[in-house]
Amino acid sequence: MKFLLKQKEFSVLAIVVIISIILSFVSPVFLTVQNWLDIIEGNAVIGILAIGMTLIIITSDIDVSVAALTTAVTVSIGYLFQFLPDSWISVVLIFLIAPLIGILLGSFNGLLVSKIKIPAIVVTLGTLNIFSGLVLYITNGNYINSTNFPDSFMAFSNIEIAGIPILIYLFALVAAGTWFILKYTLIGRSVLAIGGNAQSSVRVGINFEKVKMFVFSYMGFLAGIAAIAQTSYTSAIDPNGLAGLELTVIAAVVLGGANIHGGRGSIPGTLLGVLLLAIMQNGMILARIDTFWQNVVTGAIIVIAVSYDEINHRRNQEKLSNIDVKEAS
Repeated sequence: MKFLLKQKEFSVLAIVVIISIILSFVSPVFLTVQNWLDIIEGNAVIGILAIGMTLIIITSDIDVSVAALTTAVTVSIGYLFQFLPDSWISVVLIFLIAPLIGILLGSFNGLLVSKIKIPAIVVTLGTLNIFSGLVLYITNGNYINSTNFPDSFMAFSNIEIAGIPILIYLFALVAAGTWFILKYTLIGRSVLAIGGNAQSSVRVGINFEKVKMFVFSYMGFLAGIAAIAQTSYTSAIDPNGLAGLELTVIAAVVLGGANIHGGRGSIPGTLLGVLLLAIMQNGMILARIDTFWQNVVTGAIIVIAVSYDEINHRRNQEKLSNIDVKEAS
């Protein structure tokens, strides 16, 4: 029990439960099954991107281009629909092509970070503007509505199994698959090792460049999946629809227990972070609080969560320094 209480994920779960109880008094609609399905489905895109961001943050890097990258893939899907037949083959092709485009864009970030050794924040700030600029140039800022989508894709978007929307199953599949990779595969353990101590991990034979390429390419892969989810959920393509979403993604990951300095993070923690942000947003909507407060809350959460991690990091560093001094004397 003491071990659980020390886990940050347990603290986030406790906060989720407390806020849920409070919101149930604010609105009787909050605890209904339909509302919770709407919350999860509506945040599936954020959740998928946050799962990818978890791996990047574990390796002590960050990717602020994820929203722009996802939008670029979404626009690619929209234009691709014009050349695809109205059959289930189109859905299969989209699930092959969209992640591939995402991998290509994500690996571009990874190449600059791993091979040329440019700081990730600089690289992804640059590619954020590149992707956003190209998207606005190609689309001229115009929507692409569902009239251009194959009926088969719209049918896929409306699938429900046991009353649960298909996007929730897609989200769950991504979460389970990434959890397995992180916990049971060599590349997953290498991600954790690089984040924990990059120099020591390199000394024991872990390929630093390969790991960095993997996490950014995998982020691109999940951005491709998120693009499909976004297109399916909105039944439209908005070149500006995901602007600023990277802040919410980062907030969810840090709030879920990932250390911004790297070395710590988990998929269950990230899912709890996404859920916490989602129910807070949903609660503000049900309470009819102005929508701009959602940005204020997200920003405040980032500042508080990062400050908390930074304070803990400094304390741990001071403890290690004291131990070294005592051993030396």
